[in-house]
Order: sequence, then structure tokens, then C-alpha cells
Amino acid sequence: MPGSGNSALYPIRKLDKVQITDIISSMNYTRDNMAGLLRSHDINPTHQRIEIAYALFSRHEHVSADQVMAIVNTRHSETSKATVYNTLKLFLEKGLVREIIVDPTKVFFDPNPSPHHHYYEVDSGRLYDIDADVQISGLPPLPSGMTATGIDLIVRVRRKR
Repeated sequence: MPGSGNSALYPIRKLDKVQITDIISSMNYTRDNMAGLLRSHDINPTHQRIEIAYALFSRHEHVSADQVMAIVNTRHSETSKATVYNTLKLFLEKGLVREIIVDPTKVFFDPNPSPHHHYYEVDSGRLYDIDADVQISGLPPLPSGMTATGIDLIVRVRRKR
């Protein structure tokens, strides 16, 4: 019976990154299901973490920490900048989001943690996914003793004048 605490009948299984990404991309985000998403990444779902996660995932767009804070504080003005930054750092460490550094002053958080690439509109400051299979070739040999952990491709675009 659910809620009885019998984990043999209702086991909690760990999901791999592909399964989690599939669930995240198909999910209809509500504040109610944010707690389960956070728990699936071993994150304690506090009220402020749920609001920050909702701000990230419900919009299906790439946002900066300041944008997250503005979104959260339109509803709950008690969330501090430190809380937003610390929570985003925790989400990064747990693999819930990706950090996309466009330049040292432009950092976005991507609610899709799977490997993919981006367009960055220089004029508007908008970052969005490249919806294509990108093949990268001709990389130099890695330094001795090193392994590649990923490649982040950002194509900077501007409207033709």
C-alpha cells in the first residue's frame, strides 16, 4: 500500500541521465511535481528550491541567475540573491541543469542537461538550442593524461543589416 513504507513493494529506483532527460523534456511542470524532480536528483525540496526549479523548468528557456531571481521574487519576495546562486550551484552539482557561459559576463542556466549546442543572438542576448545533429571534427589530440568531458558549441548570430 502506498505510504506504508514498504520499500520492497514500492521500490525507489535510480534513473540514469538519459531517462531523467526524457522525463524532464516531456514533463508538464507544476510546482506540485517539482518536489519529485528535485528528490530524483537527491535534492531536499525546500519551498525556495521548488520555486527556483519551477522558474527554470516551466519556461523551457535559458535564463540567467538574475532572471531566475526576478521570476521567483515576482511571487515570493523573500528569496535572496545568495539563495538563488547557491541553489543554482547545487542544481549544477547534481546534474539537474547545465551552465552555459557565453562570455564572462553572460552565464545562462539550461534546464536540459543532455549534450546539445546553442545559438546566441548577440543583439538580443537570447540563447536557444540548435535543433540539429551537429558533427564536430578535426579536434586536436588531448593533452597527455586528459579526457574530454564535453564540448559546448555556441554559434553567435546577428540579424543581417
